[in-house]
This record gives sequence, C-alpha cells and structure tokens, in this order.
Amino acid sequence: MENQELEEKKMMTIVAEDGSEEEVEVILAFEFKDNKKEYIVYTKDEKDENGNVTVYVSNVDRSSGEPELLGVEDEDEWAKIKDVLRELSKSE
Repeated sequence: MENQELEEKKMMTIVAEDGSEEEVEVILAFEFKDNKKEYIVYTKDEKDENGNVTVYVSNVDRSSGEPELLGVEDEDEWAKIKDVLRELSKSE
C-alpha cells in the first residue's frame, strides 16, 4: 500500500467590491514585525501561459472589525513580499 500525504487546503471566501463572492485557496499568511502589516497570499487555481499557478497578494486591514483585503501599492513593501515568496519557493 502506498503512503499518500494528503494536505488539507485552507479555503476562504473573498467578496469583491461589486459584492460577488469567490472561493480561494490560502497559500500563506504572514505579518511584518516592523510595520505590523498583515498579508495573505492566495490562489484562484488559475495558470499562466507557462503553466505556473497565478498567486495574489493582499494587505489585510482589520481596522473596521471585518478583515478587508487591500492592494499593495508601496514599492518597498513589494520588495519585502517578493523576498518572502522567494524563500517560500526555495523551501518547497
């Protein structure tokens, strides 16, 4: 009998500005200690023309009580996020 490792996917529902809902798979959630900002990396199970899975990164804003996903606008934040994603891809 083969030993199969089954990983349970972490799913969440995101709500777009137009009110539509979409189920996505959470890949990673992390926080930078220096700016106390929380981020989430997720996928909609889409692939690009090279067959790579497309991932999305959002800043999680919890100031209103309900978590809200915001875009990442700051270049320095993007550089740090890319470092995290590079480290993640090395470990897999």
